[in-house]
Amino acid sequence: MANTILIIDDEVKLRNLLAKMLTLEGFEVLQAGDGKSGLKKLEQLNIDIVLCDVKLPDENGIELSAAIKQKYPTIEIILMTAYGTIPDSVKAIKSGAFDYITKGDDNLKIIPLLYRAMDKVKLAKRLQQLEKQLVHKYAFDSIIGKSTLIQHAIDAAKRVAQTDATVLLLGETGTGKEVFAQAIHQASKRKQNTFVAVNCSAFSKDLLENELFGHKMGAFTGATKDAKGIFEEANEGTIFLDEIGEMPIDLQAKLLRVIETGEFLKLGDTVPTKVNVRLIAATNRDLKQEILNGKFREDLYYRISVFQIQLPSLRERLEDIPVIAAYFLKHFSEKINKKIENISPDYIQLLQNHTWKGNIRELKNIIERSVILTDSDVLQPETLPIDFLQDFNRDTMHQSGIFDLASVEKAHIQKVLQYSGGNKTETARLLNIALTTLYRKLEEYKISVSPQ
Repeated sequence: MANTILIIDDEVKLRNLLAKMLTLEGFEVLQAGDGKSGLKKLEQLNIDIVLCDVKLPDENGIELSAAIKQKYPTIEIILMTAYGTIPDSVKAIKSGAFDYITKGDDNLKIIPLLYRAMDKVKLAKRLQQLEKQLVHKYAFDSIIGKSTLIQHAIDAAKRVAQTDATVLLLGETGTGKEVFAQAIHQASKRKQNTFVAVNCSAFSKDLLENELFGHKMGAFTGATKDAKGIFEEANEGTIFLDEIGEMPIDLQAKLLRVIETGEFLKLGDTVPTKVNVRLIAATNRDLKQEILNGKFREDLYYRISVFQIQLPSLRERLEDIPVIAAYFLKHFSEKINKKIENISPDYIQLLQNHTWKGNIRELKNIIERSVILTDSDVLQPETLPIDFLQDFNRDTMHQSGIFDLASVEKAHIQKVLQYSGGNKTETARLLNIALTTLYRKLEEYKISVSPQ
């Protein structure tokens, strides 16, 4: 039932009067004469708001309110009493009640109060649903693939998730290191707390230090107030440091201190800040070689790599490409409201023959572009990007029975032109080629463009 209210009161006439009034407002109304029968209805039915008398035959309404909130946190409770007092109203609010009203005196307040309580219930339910979606999105079950290498990586991540050990995720760009970090956090005892990700290559040394550790007012020009850093924001949670191999070596010493002592100095501060944070780091660099080159601290390396997980490249798990492609097809088809249900065998063959320097991230982008360009319910090779198809020579394309490269390239340019409404600048951007190159291709393939 939607917008359902349960009235718990031993006064039958009052219950019936309230029930009629609330039914006229469009609410579904249930009734109970005591706490025990009220709790039974809560167990059996989906109820949004409870209107409960403070004095019940078998229960104290304030104590009942606390018990209901503990078991059903999204339910809002409005307590009613014949004799309202300030101490009782304070107790009611402390018990988790939404509000406290006096019978007879506050009759005009009931309807507006119920609508406000219902708004809060709906918001709480939406937040609860979003939390469930986030947990599913970042759970290990959301990592797609049945190949031996990816399953080994998942199994290792599941094991270490139960601990507080630092984890080093190794792998090429686009192999899903942040997805694994999120899954480890969601499977850990810290899952109710904050997960924060920061890309160490995205900041200069000074900006990264401030981002990680924060500063005190007056620490530098423009520091007009205290600011928390990521370590402080993520206290009791998890920090994911992506591309840790890009971190300046003098900043590495400060990171090492946090790992070893659980404390750090903010910029401009003299008193250490203590934190309890789980650290997951990732890199696509060879950190042992970086140590030899003097660019990475050996002591930090051993502290962050207590547990290493190697994430396989996409070309090492080609058998997973069809299922990953199908997942992205479903996602982007729904996103742009297109009914595309299948991928042609030729399209899959081209995917499995590709080098995949960008790994899963590259595959995701390619499927998205193909979904945008396709006009049928099946993804075909002509929707693949030109630069992707140029990885294959014409002999290979003919032997595989797919398409002549020039024909595919011409068809692809025409599709993108159609999608962009004939806008050559936008077409060149989508094709990731220079505008002059596009004009040359238009002339070469004798493609005419309607005036914009």
